[in-house]
Amino acid sequence: MRLKNKTMENDNIAVGLDIGTTKIVAMIGRKNEYGKVEILGIGKAKSLGVHRGVVNNITQTIQSIQQAVQDAEAASGLTISDVVVGIAGQHIRSLQHSDYITRSNEEDVINEDDIDLLCDQVHKLVMLPGEEILHVLPQDFKVDGQGEIKEPVGMYGARLEANFHVVIGQVASIKNVGRCIKSAGLELSAITLEPLASARAVLGQEEKEAGVALIDIGGGTTDLAIFKDGIIRHTAVIPFGGNVITEDIKEGCSIIEKQAELLKIKFGSAWPGDNKDNEIVSIPGLRGREPKEISLKNLSKIIHARVVEIIEHVYMEIKNYGYEEQKKKLIAGIVLTGGGAQLQHIKQVVEYITGMDTRIGYPNEHLAGDSDEETTSPQYATAVGLVLNSLDSKDKSAMMKRFKLTPEPKKVEEEEVEKDEPVSEEEPKRKERESSGRKWFFDKWAERFKEFLDNAE
Repeated sequence: MRLKNKTMENDNIAVGLDIGTTKIVAMIGRKNEYGKVEILGIGKAKSLGVHRGVVNNITQTIQSIQQAVQDAEAASGLTISDVVVGIAGQHIRSLQHSDYITRSNEEDVINEDDIDLLCDQVHKLVMLPGEEILHVLPQDFKVDGQGEIKEPVGMYGARLEANFHVVIGQVASIKNVGRCIKSAGLELSAITLEPLASARAVLGQEEKEAGVALIDIGGGTTDLAIFKDGIIRHTAVIPFGGNVITEDIKEGCSIIEKQAELLKIKFGSAWPGDNKDNEIVSIPGLRGREPKEISLKNLSKIIHARVVEIIEHVYMEIKNYGYEEQKKKLIAGIVLTGGGAQLQHIKQVVEYITGMDTRIGYPNEHLAGDSDEETTSPQYATAVGLVLNSLDSKDKSAMMKRFKLTPEPKKVEEEEVEKDEPVSEEEPKRKERESSGRKWFFDKWAERFKEFLDNAE
């Protein structure tokens, strides 16, 4: 990232790019001295080439990305060169998997190399044709059969076992997103699963510990992320969102899409009992035709029917997770975010269907106090989360560099000379990990993805 006519430290600046079905948002943020995030600039463009979170027109998506980035640059006075992007879409699925390794020397304590080895082993799982593992999240560990260990590093044991949450996506869909970013003249610095980004922006640590389901209702998809004991337990992408509500209004009221969207935003309610029978709104006719009168009660009935369907799909995923079991109980209930969370009375509908406490999630907790009202809207939760995740990652990298002791690799070499043991193929990789510090799973995957894109040229 370069500044126009200015020089300043850019280590604490990050750019999030949220490629959605209805809009593409580029957001530039930096941490202030109080640890809060200041939004320096925001740009948005209508998303023309994305359907249900999946790119289906490369040229239009590139143009939309460039437009959003230019607007963000104009607002901030910065030139954007690299972005962290969110991945979602109907091609994303997840599964639970258990795996283990038998350690060669049980006299040594378990270290992060052992955990990396176990995670790498899960990455080698055979997927369906055209699919790739995006994300391997350890949930809890067992050491020599003793279970529910959150952090096994420093313990002794011969067998290390773990339960994993594995997120999978289609290679072609991910490649297309990468191609769009590259063709728009940007570098891809990191990739984050969008439900995790939204969760970072709107959930508190206490909620994650108590158990919470985050429902992000976007334009093309509805994302679900379930947390319990501070750990991600389940993710799912429901392949419809706010756009199908707009489509239903368009069909049900015989109006054009633009009018249907405006009706939904200005007068829409998810609870039909809220409107009286005589409440009417008049829609201008096309090219001199008579205006069309639409009953707000009928409008609410159309919206209610589709909202109920979306929430029932999400609730089925929550049931599949097994929230009724005592140890899996979601004490903090449900948090709604995304553009769809702005629909009137949607909170009451969700509570009615699920019987769970519900609140609307605003991404204002981590933002500086002078942030404008638009930025703190639920529709920007994912973009704010992407910026936060990127800044967190930069903070960790800086801390690693600051506190990493350089003599450590030498010590390993001296021990090797004394023992006079042959060097295994894994040794250079291990040294590289030691010299750079343990990387986040997404950072490691992003590196592999960059190589994948370069090789595909």
